[in-house]
Amino acid sequence: MRLLHPLSALLLAVCLSGCDGQSVGHQAGAPNPTAAATPAAAEIEWDTLIPPDWQPETLFNQYDAGNLMDDDPRAKELLGKLKQLWAQAPVVPELDGKRVRLPGFVVPLETDGTRISEFLLVPYYGACIHVPPPPANQTVYVRLPPELAFAGKAFDTIWVTGTLKVTPTSSELAEAGYRIEATGIAPYTDKPEPL
Repeated sequence: MRLLHPLSALLLAVCLSGCDGQSVGHQAGAPNPTAAATPAAAEIEWDTLIPPDWQPETLFNQYDAGNLMDDDPRAKELLGKLKQLWAQAPVVPELDGKRVRLPGFVVPLETDGTRISEFLLVPYYGACIHVPPPPANQTVYVRLPPELAFAGKAFDTIWVTGTLKVTPTSSELAEAGYRIEATGIAPYTDKPEPL
């Protein structure tokens, strides 16, 4: 399963050379399971959240992004345009109300010091904290009911199961194009348990 979208990888390579990006399958330390997966949920990949006609790579082509240096004024201009494009990234309306299961990295938004109850789910390691956030259509806001709050830390890898909503959510770390009304979480493994 591929979790890092090619556009995200390109942005990381262009703007953040030297950062160590890992895909979901390489992160250890996932939280203990707190709820079983819902059998009716469909396992989806991050690419499912991107409309097929959204092609932000045309912006990279305009700037010859592969040949820009960090101190080039065009690199700063490109980064500004990318931030705007990422915040306004279109979503897939047909996914609203679907029961899904999606793996990703945890970016905590609310914790009581021991248990995480609100977080962003993102497709690559370091997003929103060590590197810029992914596009809004690659960021999912998750608020857990009290019984699902889990002991964890930033960038734990988990599966989230629940109802996907096409509802934008803004936080100090990123804009999320989706939210999941979670009914279960589990540690990420390359071979998940049956749905």
